[in-house]
Amino acid sequence: MLYRAGKKSLPEHIDIQTETKDVRIRLRANPRAQRYLLRIPADRSGPVLTVPEGGDLARAEKFARQHISWLVERLQGRPDHVEFLPGDIVPLRGEDHVIVPTGKLRGLVSIGETEDGYPALMVPGADDHIPRKVTSWLKEQARKELTQRSEIHARTIGKKITGISVRDTRSRWGSCASNGRISYSWRLILAPPDILDYVAAHEVAHLQEMNHSARFWRLCEQLAPQTPTARIWLKQNGQQLHGFG
Repeated sequence: MLYRAGKKSLPEHIDIQTETKDVRIRLRANPRAQRYLLRIPADRSGPVLTVPEGGDLARAEKFARQHISWLVERLQGRPDHVEFLPGDIVPLRGEDHVIVPTGKLRGLVSIGETEDGYPALMVPGADDHIPRKVTSWLKEQARKELTQRSEIHARTIGKKITGISVRDTRSRWGSCASNGRISYSWRLILAPPDILDYVAAHEVAHLQEMNHSARFWRLCEQLAPQTPTARIWLKQNGQQLHGFG
């Protein structure tokens, strides 16, 4: 439940009835928000209505009803592929970020916020260059974090990694060769950090156990205790990550 000082708690969601079905909308209180905001997260978890400081359930429901036609239209016409265009939502490290052009011709992609305090990727350059810039930046972030987590796990078991690469693989999230080289999918940077860490632990564990035996899984869980839940998360949500970029 969501709580606000001196006010009745907000429910976790509301259901708005339409002519064809009920639409469930999650409520999220944000004291930094200056207005109500209805959005559709990139992870396909369902619509979210942000309630600003001073907001209440009655006004939240009124706002949702006023925009329900827009929401239903967006849900029905939602693309299966997100191209990283201005205004697109990207689940960086599992948290939605909106792509915002800076209007500057030069500069680097950076993490910032919109005027309402929502996470954003601030991207310079012409609009038609933004997808390439965002993709390149995400790949670099993935390489840095996967390298860091892999090296930490390798030191834990006393093994050496001979090389790490980040690619656009579709059939697997990572692989480990017998010569110590490890390859990962860059799309892991879109998943929550615990998921990325699990995949890094999984591949590093193969440096010692080049199989999927019970001994391998015990080692994997020693490195990443979240292994069971991370495996479930990837089975349920992994395919969605391939819809970006």
